[in-house]
Amino acid sequence: MTAATAAEITVGDLKLSDSCIRAMLPGAQVAGGYLTITNIGKADDRLFAISSERSKKAEIHEMAMDHDVMVMRELPKGLAIPAGESVKLTPGGYHLMLMDVAEPLKEGQVSKLTLKFEKAGPVTIDVLVGPAAGPCLSQAS
Repeated sequence: MTAATAAEITVGDLKLSDSCIRAMLPGAQVAGGYLTITNIGKADDRLFAISSERSKKAEIHEMAMDHDVMVMRELPKGLAIPAGESVKLTPGGYHLMLMDVAEPLKEGQVSKLTLKFEKAGPVTIDVLVGPAAGPCLSQAS
């Protein structure tokens, strides 16, 4: 599937919505990406890889408690998207991590992300860059 707008995109049995990338602070080389993935199908799916035109490396991450310390870690097997459920990628939880970003992402820009799903396949979406701090556009709730 080719690039689509960030409002709501359907790929296979998945609906992608509320996408946003945080603007980068001066000197930063990483940026976080967020969205909601809703599986309207009867079979589980999995987001197993992502890529970005603006970063050398992109990974699927989670924030989790490890011995009373909040840590960020990659999900090397990807992120399960259970049938009939929605998975929200939000600050402080599951999220997309863009690393080694050559040119800082600025609020108001649009960046392409390619999401690869086991069953639904790949989809490239245009994602709006939101503010560096505070709610990231539609992720406010």
